[in-house]
Amino acid sequence: MRVVREARWVELDEHVVVFEIAANSFLRHMVRTLVGTMLEGRDLAPLLEGRPRSEAGVTAPPWGLYLTHG
Repeated sequence: MRVVREARWVELDEHVVVFEIAANSFLRHMVRTLVGTMLEGRDLAPLLEGRPRSEAGVTAPPWGLYLTHG
């Protein structure tokens, strides 16, 4: 089980928006799946409650994904 402590979008300027997420650990492609799903405008609540991955949106590409704290 992964515990997401915080997740938010931050607008740095008119051209850059950042998704920040903090959790106890991450599954493979977890953040990319969450971002892809949000960008498609889908509801995250069912996924966070344990619905199958097949109900999520596309996996966002890895470009620009950075782990800032380990």
